[in-house]
Amino acid sequence: MATLLYRLGRFSFRRRGRIAAVWLLLLILLGVGAATLMGPTSDKFSMPGTESQRALDDLDRQFPQAGGATGTIVVAAPEGGKLDPAAVAPVVKEASRIDGVTAAMDPFQTGSVSQDGRYALIQVQFDKAADEVTDEQKSAYEAVGADVEGLRIEHGGEVMGGEVEVGSTEALGVLVAAVVLVITFGSLVAAGMTLLNALIGVAVGMAGLFSLTSVIELTSTAPILALMLGLAVGIDYSLFITSRYRQYLAEGLQPEEAAGRATGTAGSAVVFAGATVVIALVGLSVVGIPFLSVMGLAAAGTVAVAVLVALTLLPAFLSFAGKKVLPRKQRHTGGHTAEEGTGAEGFGFTWGRLVTKLRVPLLVVGILGLGALTLPAQDMRMALPDAGTAAEGSPAREAYDLTSEGFGEGFNGRLIAVVNGEDAQSTGAAAEKATALIKATDGILAVAPPQLNEQGTTALLAIIPKAGPTAAATEDAVHDIRDRVADIEGADIALTGATALGIDVSKKLADALPVYLLLVVGLSILLLMLVFRSILVPLKAALGFLLTVGATFGITVAIFQEGHLAGLVGVDTPGPLVSFLPILLIGILFGLAMDYEVFLVSRMREDFVHGADPQAAMVSGMGHNARVVTAAALIMTSVFGGFVLMDDPIIKSIGFALAVGVVIDAFVVRMALVPAVMSLLGRAAWWLPKPVDKALPDLDIEGEKLNRQLAAETRDKAPVSV
Repeated sequence: MATLLYRLGRFSFRRRGRIAAVWLLLLILLGVGAATLMGPTSDKFSMPGTESQRALDDLDRQFPQAGGATGTIVVAAPEGGKLDPAAVAPVVKEASRIDGVTAAMDPFQTGSVSQDGRYALIQVQFDKAADEVTDEQKSAYEAVGADVEGLRIEHGGEVMGGEVEVGSTEALGVLVAAVVLVITFGSLVAAGMTLLNALIGVAVGMAGLFSLTSVIELTSTAPILALMLGLAVGIDYSLFITSRYRQYLAEGLQPEEAAGRATGTAGSAVVFAGATVVIALVGLSVVGIPFLSVMGLAAAGTVAVAVLVALTLLPAFLSFAGKKVLPRKQRHTGGHTAEEGTGAEGFGFTWGRLVTKLRVPLLVVGILGLGALTLPAQDMRMALPDAGTAAEGSPAREAYDLTSEGFGEGFNGRLIAVVNGEDAQSTGAAAEKATALIKATDGILAVAPPQLNEQGTTALLAIIPKAGPTAAATEDAVHDIRDRVADIEGADIALTGATALGIDVSKKLADALPVYLLLVVGLSILLLMLVFRSILVPLKAALGFLLTVGATFGITVAIFQEGHLAGLVGVDTPGPLVSFLPILLIGILFGLAMDYEVFLVSRMREDFVHGADPQAAMVSGMGHNARVVTAAALIMTSVFGGFVLMDDPIIKSIGFALAVGVVIDAFVVRMALVPAVMSLLGRAAWWLPKPVDKALPDLDIEGEKLNRQLAAETRDKAPVSV
């Protein structure tokens, strides 16, 4: 591996113009493809194999007129007043004239008026799904009632869902990353080159992703997740190789040779670090949820591109930059730095020796501290997001709050029971029984009369719960309803709605989680065994990850669900975590945790293989890589932290959890607990049974074979004295 990447690095260094031209051409082609082929993203959550999805599919077949997106226009009179039907009628008429609207129902005819007569709900039915409604149609919908005076009008419903946009707030993370790079390298050239390399990789990955949206349905969060990860790992991988390049320059190597060796050694670590991230993301496909599979594959694609860019385009950039990647004062003095060459040792060496002395107290305090942070995770609740958690002041949130004010929160989380029978008689009888049982269920406010399709074989029951869609009482009501109607004979009854969908998503994810963990952790442990030729090091890495993810869950629950310090991250309304956050977080964090494991421990392994004793190898690994890993963690945290500033609650929670997880894993687990365990294990850390050692292929991650080959070539070229 190291020899192959060494040759690739030198080739890219020598052919810098061609390599840069190839990536530029690829970027242009994919950019044109994205501009011409890009399709809309979707907020649709498809859940094959679940009761709620079965109900939705039945609705599409039996009630095609109700299969499109719905909107709810909330109308309210001034405080103390009552709505006049004549004043509401123009609003209904205006909504019905929107292109693509099949019906807008007068609330005074449907009974959708509050008891005090002050509030009313106008139900609007579109002929297409929410992701197919055009921007012009949405704009026309939001403008309904704009000219009406004396009434408050808010617009909500499915149709208000839109694509998540990346704005200037996310750019703050990139700006912080640039500052960290400048401080780390002490060179604007090195910092700018590293950042430019990562941005090109992200641009190529995102352009390729958007080019596929015409044939693949992407959720609106998938491109954001891909952008988030692509930026973070792209900068980190380029940082790691550039740092090793600077080290080789400091040792007196020529730029081309330094680039080749940096790509061969640090590049090997990048390949396997990237592989663990890709495995974790691709592994999301085993869950069997289409939108989650697409999110994982999209992000995995951008990570793979980031690895390719770091291995090819970065050496080309290093060729253009030469020794300018060093601080100006070091370019003509051999380039020696505190941690990259000779001279005084940096903080990493001091920290490594301190960890050796305090390894037991560090382990005790670290494990107990992370365990305490995990405690809030015991009360974790999961659900699909609703407008009640949207940003305050947004149209969807205003409509949600006004509906709750006039009718109660339950009107924002309607449930639908779909009754399918063999004939009209059996369907009608089953619908009557179901209506009676559902009305008697705790937590249910009302059940509308059955709506039958033309054949009378399918009935639709609209159910209004007392509490909001993410409330525990509504979840209990869903379970009770399903239990009560299960014994009704003569028809199949399926329950759907936001709460029912959330319950089904959570259950399916919970069932898939053990298989997912076994697959991802198992494959990654095997991969790390190949890298480190050890059994205990991969096991230690996996156990450290469990501490990271537990503490991350605990902190995320405490802030986003329980509301502690929620205002600091812009959470207006605490509530359950989005259903797919836990499994998504586990997958991504595991991959990133293994990144830092590979970066740190690969240098320890490299020094150990080259003859250093285990304690000296641990200290050397910390000394040479502590600064790089610190910078990488700060960069990744800042990139993820930039997404916390977004209004979208899903992206905000994902960005926050990833930022916190990186901080915990990098600074507590990898920089403190890992070296403490390595020091405690000593030579045993590198133990591998001989049969296993012989069975595993030697990939030469540490560059031992490469060093022997280069040394032999040097001897062959040396003049022979006579």
